Amino acid sequence: MLGEVDISKRQAEIADLVQKAGFASVEELAERFDVTTQTIRRDVNGLCELGVLRRTHGGVEPPAPASNIHYSTRQILNLPEKMLIAKLVGEKIENNQSVAFSIGTTPEIVMQALTGHEKLAVFTNNLNVAFTASSNPSFQVTIAGGRLRHGDRDILGSAAQAFFSNYKVDVGIFGVAGVDEDGTLLDFHEDEVAARQSILANCRKSYLVLDHSKFGRTAHVRGGQLKDVDAVFCDRAIPDAFLESLRGSKTEVHTALDQNSV
Repeated sequence: MLGEVDISKRQAEIADLVQKAGFASVEELAERFDVTTQTIRRDVNGLCELGVLRRTHGGVEPPAPASNIHYSTRQILNLPEKMLIAKLVGEKIENNQSVAFSIGTTPEIVMQALTGHEKLAVFTNNLNVAFTASSNPSFQVTIAGGRLRHGDRDILGSAAQAFFSNYKVDVGIFGVAGVDEDGTLLDFHEDEVAARQSILANCRKSYLVLDHSKFGRTAHVRGGQLKDVDAVFCDRAIPDAFLESLRGSKTEVHTALDQNSV
C-alpha cells in the first residue's frame, strides 16, 4: 500500500499505460486486460476520482499538469521500476546507519524496502517516508518542522534546509524531477532543490534514486549535476548521452541489470 492510494494492480497498469501512451479508449483497455468494458469503466472512474486520469471523448488521458504530476499519480507510475531501484539501494544500506530522505515517491518506495532493516536513524522532510519508517519500532525517526505542503505531504523552505544541516548522516537518499542531457539535475521549485542540496552537503554518501523516465524530462529549476553524487541508482542502463556527463567522475552507476562504476 502506498500512502492512502487504494488501487488494484490492474488500475496501476492502466494508469501507467495511459501516462505513456497519452490516451486509451475504454474498448482498447477492455481488450488488453481481457475484461468487460463495464469493469474498465469502474477502474478508470476510480482513477479519475483520484485525479490520476481524466475522462475525454471515447476514453481517458493523463491530467493536464500545472507543474509536476500529482503525488498520487507519481506513486503508481513506473512502480515496478521504482521497486527494483529500492531493492538495489536496500542492499547497500546497513543496519544501524543514519539515513536522510528527501521528498518524492522513489525515496518513499526505498524506505518501504528498508523496513526489514534494524536500528536505522531516519531523518526526513517527507511525511510519507516518516510514516513508513515508523512501522519499524527499532528505527529512530526524526522529521523536519515547518509548513506542510498538501498533496505531497512534505515540508520545504528554510526550516527544512536548516533541519538537514543539523546532522551528518551516513547516507543521503534523494530523487529529482528530471535530468538534462548535460547532466544537470532539475526540479520544479527552488525549495525542492535547496532541501536536496542540504542533504547532499550533510551526508557521507549520497544516493540519487530515479527511474529511466527522468532522463530527458524537463523541469525549470537547476540544482547540481549527476557527477555531484556518489552513486546513481536506476532501473535500467542510463542513456549514453547522459553518461558522457559522468566521464572522469567517481560516481557509481547501479542498475537492475548490472552494477558498475563510471
